[in-house]
Amino acid sequence: MTALIKYDEAKRALAEAVRLDEVLRIRDFGEALAAAGRIARDGDLLRDAIELRVRAERRCGELIAQMRARGELIAQMRARGELAGNGGDRKSVSRETRLILSDVGITHDQSARYCALAARDGTEFEALIVARQKQAVGAAEISRDEKQAEKKRSREARERTLAVLQRALPSKKYGVIYADPAWRFEVFSRNTGMDRAADNHYSTMGVDEICALDVASIAAADSVLFMWVTAPFLRHGFRVIEAWGFDYVSRFVWAKDRVGNGYWVRDDAEELLIGKRGNVPAPAMGDQFTAVQRAPVGAHSAKPERFAEIIESYFPHLPKIELNRRGAPRAGWDAWGNEAS
Repeated sequence: MTALIKYDEAKRALAEAVRLDEVLRIRDFGEALAAAGRIARDGDLLRDAIELRVRAERRCGELIAQMRARGELIAQMRARGELAGNGGDRKSVSRETRLILSDVGITHDQSARYCALAARDGTEFEALIVARQKQAVGAAEISRDEKQAEKKRSREARERTLAVLQRALPSKKYGVIYADPAWRFEVFSRNTGMDRAADNHYSTMGVDEICALDVASIAAADSVLFMWVTAPFLRHGFRVIEAWGFDYVSRFVWAKDRVGNGYWVRDDAEELLIGKRGNVPAPAMGDQFTAVQRAPVGAHSAKPERFAEIIESYFPHLPKIELNRRGAPRAGWDAWGNEAS
């Protein structure tokens, strides 16, 4: 906001400027503003700065042409007492009123360039501004893309290094732990309310039992946890993450295509909490998936393969284990649980 205010002030000052030193200060401000725009990756600010600088350079050219016409400029080679014998009667303008462009920081090449800008017609000049804006913004975006690419390469190298270290440990550790705890949902009445309970489908565990699972012993020092939790157990989920030695960092939401039961709301979503320990790398910028992922409901408590695929895309090299897996493990994974084959 401060930059925009100063930009507006500079535009007004440029419209009113009649002295070369005033216009040069505005040109310098435009260059500084452009540098700030590149650092902030602010395309709008960069475009404004480029326009201000180019208009200031054109105004410099106009003033130089006017001063030359009035005899107020001295070529650098004829300055400082070298006027005699060079032809022409210059006594009509006093020595004190004449200006050497180099004294105000304008080189011969700059003077020629500024005067060329002043000589362009209006339509051509406006098109030139647009072209230079596109060029500047494009260069800034390329630089940003190059930096992002380097970050991705660095992040991938870090993940590969962790994979080698974790697989080489005497007792295998896992960089990725994907868990679907067997939460025991307490119904109002075990006599009448067990028809839809999870206990009918698999053995369940209380929160204290889940917390007591020694997951920390199989987790690498630098690792990430993805853990499923339903709405009634959300607060317990954070407790389990901490008990297993992880810090909560974010979550995915599974948006279901079928509405389930619920006492307060009809539930059509489930949370996949994410925890980390140590220095496991986050996904590279631009590679993150959106938080809400839509997928159909399958068999009771089965989770969409979509989420395991996302995890694999984030950590293709780290050793991975799925806790409470049903059936055979995914290719490249280990599995643990009563129903894992």
